[in-house]
Amino acid sequence: MDLALAQELSQEAETKIVLFVMDGLGGLPHPDTRRTELEAAYTPHLDRLAKESVCGLTVPVAPGVTPGSGPGHLALFGYDPLVYNVGRGVLEAAGIDFDLQPSDVAARGNFCTIDDDGVITDRRAGRIGSERSEELVAGLREISLGDSVRALVEPVREHRFVLVLRGEGLSDEVTDTDPQKVGVKALASRGSTKDGKATAKLVNEWVSGAQTYLADKSPANMALLRGFAKRPDWPQMADVFKMRAAAVAHYPMYRGLAKLVGMEALTVGPALEDSFAVLRENWDRFDYFFVHYKHTDAAGEDGDYERKVEKIEEVDGAIRTLVEMEPDVLMVTGDHSTPATMAAHSWHSVPFMLHSKWARADRCDNFNEPALAHGSLGTFPAKESLPLAMAHAGRLRKYGA
Repeated sequence: MDLALAQELSQEAETKIVLFVMDGLGGLPHPDTRRTELEAAYTPHLDRLAKESVCGLTVPVAPGVTPGSGPGHLALFGYDPLVYNVGRGVLEAAGIDFDLQPSDVAARGNFCTIDDDGVITDRRAGRIGSERSEELVAGLREISLGDSVRALVEPVREHRFVLVLRGEGLSDEVTDTDPQKVGVKALASRGSTKDGKATAKLVNEWVSGAQTYLADKSPANMALLRGFAKRPDWPQMADVFKMRAAAVAHYPMYRGLAKLVGMEALTVGPALEDSFAVLRENWDRFDYFFVHYKHTDAAGEDGDYERKVEKIEEVDGAIRTLVEMEPDVLMVTGDHSTPATMAAHSWHSVPFMLHSKWARADRCDNFNEPALAHGSLGTFPAKESLPLAMAHAGRLRKYGA
C-alpha cells in the first residue's frame, strides 16, 4: 500500500496499536548447536503469544538486500524504504534535537581505534563512555574550516557523535569515510557533483584535523563519518494514517527517525521496565506506540551469541506487562537480522507476529525462525505490516464499491 492509498483508506478509531521492535532480532544457527538465538532462548511467553497470533517473516527492503536501521524501521512505519530514505547523520541529529537548517549537511560520527599504520582495529573505540565522548567532542569543536563553513559537533551517546557542516553551496552527494569494517584504513570522502566535490574536500580537511587532535587519545584516536544527508520533508503519520503516534525509544537515532515521520519522541530511560512504564503513563494520549529495544542488536553486532540469547529472554520475561495493557494490535518483530555468528546486519528475513482478537491464528507454535517460516503470512515485505495492523485495529475503510 502506498501512502496515497493509505491516506485515502485510513480512518480514526478508538483502538491502540503497539509495535515492539527487538532490534536486529533475526539470527542464524550457531555452528555447534545448529540453533538460532531465538531457538536457543527460553521464551515461553513469546511462544504462547505466537500460538495466538498470525505469524511470518518480513523482508525489510528487498530479497538479498542488507538493510541499515533507518530503512528497516521506516518499512515498519509504513514508508517504502526505497522511496523514503535518509542518511544516518540526519537521524542522529534529529534524535538529539539538533536544529538542522535547510542547507546543513549532517553526518554520523564514530570514534574509532587505529594502529600505527592507520588501520582500523575497532570501529567503536571500545564503546567509550558518553562522558569521555563529550570531552573529545569539545576538542573537535576547535577544528576550523575557514570563514564560509562552520563545523558543528555534538555528542550523541557512547562512541557516537554528529558532525554538521553549515554554510552555502554544501552538498550531501559525498561518500563516507567509514568503510564499516576493521582491518582497513579510513576512506577519503569523494563527491559526485561540483558541489559534492567541494564538500568532500571540506570533509577530508575536517577528518585530517580530527586525526591530528585525536592522535594521542587512544582508544579513540581517529574518527569515522558516514550517512551524509540533509533533512527531508516527509509526509507525517498523523496526516497519512490518521493516528497520534509516539516513540518509546532511548537511543537518539531511533528517536530521530520517529520524529521525521511525525511521532512524538517520549523521554525514556535505558531499561525495558522504563519503556513499559512510559508506555503505561502515556497510554491514553496516543493511538500508536513504537517501542524500541536495542540490546539484541548490540549483542549481535558484538558477535556475542550468548548475550543475545539472554537479551531475548529478558524480553520474554517482561512481555506479559505489554500484553496485559491489552492493545488492540500488538506486533513483535525486528527491523533487520543481526546474527551473532556474522557480527553484522544481514539480508535474512526477520521474525514477525501480530496479535489481535481479529487475527486468524495459524499453526505457528513457537517464536523462532523455523516455526515462523510456516506462519500463514509467509515471507512478506515489512512495509505491509502497518496496513495489516491498521486493518486488525479497524482503521482502514473498505476499498471500492
